[in-house]
Formats: sequence, structure tokens, C-alpha cells
Amino acid sequence: MQSQFIQTNNINLHVLTDGPENGTPVILLHGFPEFSYGWRKQIPALVGAGFRVIVPDQRGYNLSDKPKRVSSYAVDILAQDIIGLFDHFGIEKAKLVGHDWGAVVAWSVALNHSARLEKLAILNVPHPDVITRFILENSGQRKKSWYVFFFQIPFYVEWMLSKNDFHNLARMLVGSGRKSTFTKDDLAEYKKAWSQKGALTGMLNWYRAIFRRSLKYTFQKKSIPVRRVTTPTLMLWGKRDVALSHEMAQPSIDLCDNGKLIFFDKATHWVQHDEADAVNKSLIEFLR
Repeated sequence: MQSQFIQTNNINLHVLTDGPENGTPVILLHGFPEFSYGWRKQIPALVGAGFRVIVPDQRGYNLSDKPKRVSSYAVDILAQDIIGLFDHFGIEKAKLVGHDWGAVVAWSVALNHSARLEKLAILNVPHPDVITRFILENSGQRKKSWYVFFFQIPFYVEWMLSKNDFHNLARMLVGSGRKSTFTKDDLAEYKKAWSQKGALTGMLNWYRAIFRRSLKYTFQKKSIPVRRVTTPTLMLWGKRDVALSHEMAQPSIDLCDNGKLIFFDKATHWVQHDEADAVNKSLIEFLR
């Protein structure tokens, strides 16, 4: 893959590209605690299908810039980073794929910049208005989201997750997947990314910024919006997700004017790793 640094939204993102120069571009957005390497099982299949694949390390991750302020990780700002990538590559209407936090950003692009999207593929993350409502109103989802509250503690969390060569962060990652989801070689690559200066705090600041936003609904008693997605949307969901209940999937796709939902009964949150071949097939059919 080709590696480059691209200036967007007043920061520099490290971006990998692969596939034919004249191929239809597809942007892949990773989540926590991965980086561009999180799409390792999708990139060859998409390239083989003729797509031009664009995979950034999002801000705060791996080799991309890591602003220090929590406010720099507000989801609207994260979405603007990706709009900047569209502009850099001359993409008027993009085909966008997101998993975990990358899916949160992808939803935000669809909701706030719908004119810039042609197709949207979401892996294991509900529509943002659905998850906000579930966390505030559903005690079961709050229990599943315990780590979001834990991640709000500055300094201590960084120390706890990074000590003993990131033992605890690696254990969280491995424990949320199948025994075969992450190999020792995979963990070695992740640890290199987590070891980049400022990376762990940058990664956690995504959670700290969204938590502050959610507090507004609680303390200011704001009504939770119900925003519809007009972009054709494919949602792929591993039912054995330990953090996000699959009960949020159908209400999310119901908010899409043109949506399709596919469940993977035996897959975890890391559906793109657990069911790589099936996920790749679904993505290629949809993106074409």
C-alpha cells in the first residue's frame, strides 16, 4: 500500500491507499482501539474487485496528528476530517465504510453532509440518535457501556491501559472477540500504534468528547433528535457484541430511507475479522 500524509481540517492524517488509480474510491474508517490495520482483511478483497481503497489513521491514532484538547475530538470535527479527505482525492460523492468509532463518524457524515455521500456501510454501530436514547433509557446498555464511563478518568486510565506493555488494553481487545479474532502478530501491530507519542490519550479523547456531548441531553434536558438518513445504507452486525446490543440495529436501519440490515449470529463486535469473507462479499455487492 502507498503511505502518505494529507492535510485536512487543520491537521495531518496518515493515509494508506491501494488499488487501481482509476478505480471507484472507497474510504474505510477504523474504530477503537484499532487503526488502518483494522481493515487488513477487507483491503485485498476490495482492491481485487477493482476499487481504489483509501484508509486513514483517524486523528489521535497511530501516525496521524493528535491534538491535545478533548474538544478537538467532537464528532462534528471528526466528520470534517473525512470531508477534507474527499476534497483531497477529488471525490464529489463518496462510498464510505465505518466500523466502531469509524461508523460513528460515517453516520455523522451521512447526517450532516448527505450531499457528499453515495453509499454508506456501517459495521456494528447504531444510528447515533438510537444509541443516545438507549444509553439514557436502557439500564442493560448502560451496563454494557461501562468502559465509556471508566475512560473519562484522565491520566489513571492511560496508566492502567498502558502498563506492562499494554497488557490491559490488549486483554480488553482479545476478550471482546473470538479466540481466533486477534493473533499475536495482530497485537504486536496494535501495540506499535498505541505506543506512538500521545496516541493513547488521543484515542480516549474520542470517548471523553462524546460523553460531554451526551451530558447536555441529561443536564439541559434536551430532547434526543430523530434524524433520518437519506443515503443508501448497508448495516452489518455481529450479534455476539459484548458492548453494543443488537437490539439497536433494527431501530437504526428503520431511520434509513433505503437501508438493509444483515446479522451475523456467531460474529462478535469485530465482524469484519470474524466473518471476513461474508463481510467482503456483502460490501462488494453493495458498493458496486
